[in-house]
Amino acid sequence: MDWSLDRLRDQVAGGMHAVRDCDASALATVSCLLLLFIWYCYRVGREQAATSPRSYRAGAVVPSSASLLAERGDGEGPQNGYAYCHSPECFRCTAHSEGLNQRLYHNLQEYAKRYTWAGMGRVHKGVRDQGRYLASRPSIQKPEVFFLPDLPTSPYFSREAQKHDVELLERSWPVLLAEFEAVHQGFSNCSLSPSQGWKVNSTPHGEWHTFYLVNQGVSVPQNCRRCPRAYRTLGSLRTFIGNNVFGNACFSVLSPGTLITEHYGPTNVRIRCHLGLKIPSSCELVVGGEPQCWAEGSCLLFDDSFLHTAYHEGSAEDGPRVVFMVDLWHPNVAAAERQALDYIFTPGR
Repeated sequence: MDWSLDRLRDQVAGGMHAVRDCDASALATVSCLLLLFIWYCYRVGREQAATSPRSYRAGAVVPSSASLLAERGDGEGPQNGYAYCHSPECFRCTAHSEGLNQRLYHNLQEYAKRYTWAGMGRVHKGVRDQGRYLASRPSIQKPEVFFLPDLPTSPYFSREAQKHDVELLERSWPVLLAEFEAVHQGFSNCSLSPSQGWKVNSTPHGEWHTFYLVNQGVSVPQNCRRCPRAYRTLGSLRTFIGNNVFGNACFSVLSPGTLITEHYGPTNVRIRCHLGLKIPSSCELVVGGEPQCWAEGSCLLFDDSFLHTAYHEGSAEDGPRVVFMVDLWHPNVAAAERQALDYIFTPGR
């Protein structure tokens, strides 16, 4: 039966007239109609609550990243074509658990009480409305964990964006290449094992290995000891993200025939810097649909929150493609915002 508010109101009015005329059967009708009216209002209220946008308010329930992913139909298995490692130590994997949004907002409030709300407008806006941002971003740029609003958007950045650190990395190219050769030779001469410090990443074709000095804001002591000059170089960078889960530094190796499936990075607050160490022909990086090639001894800066992929189509004789990868702050993230984000996204918090 199709019930509407106007029809119910007319029925109730008619029933009240009948009551005044002492019609006993109408009294029962009015009682039934009142119960139906209460049920109708309850149902409408629940439907509106289910579809209305939620935000961080006192006592409000905020949808987590996991629920948003489930609504988009890609909450399980490979995400954006990129297979997660599902490690309990990986922030990108565990970030999609229930309660992340509440934890982030609690961390922000704790930071503001300890320090200040000054300069926290964008951070507060991003944390408060994170669910809406992650769900509604254009498909070409869709960070999976945290989006800071009102940052200039571009798939690639010029060298001038972080000139000091780019020049320092490029001057360190011979040192970084030498230390890579040492750790890679040891890796090549033995079977793959965690003791060698190398990680194997999931790819549909070929092999992609990484040797982390800093992994999601946490230094890897045994790897840093094997590459002391590279680790000292990180300490000299002005904008390296070394204190929160969005910061990484590693040697990244693509074997010939390797394809990294298109995927999004976790946030737009960083710039990913690739210093080319060994770059054969037929290697390419594509960010936001724009292809670029690496060059040995030069840095390539890009925003990995854009859809991106990389591949090495060379032959076995060409050898691997090797870059030194470092995460730097986006140049338009202010110092106060960096301090707050370091606090909110402290590893293990």
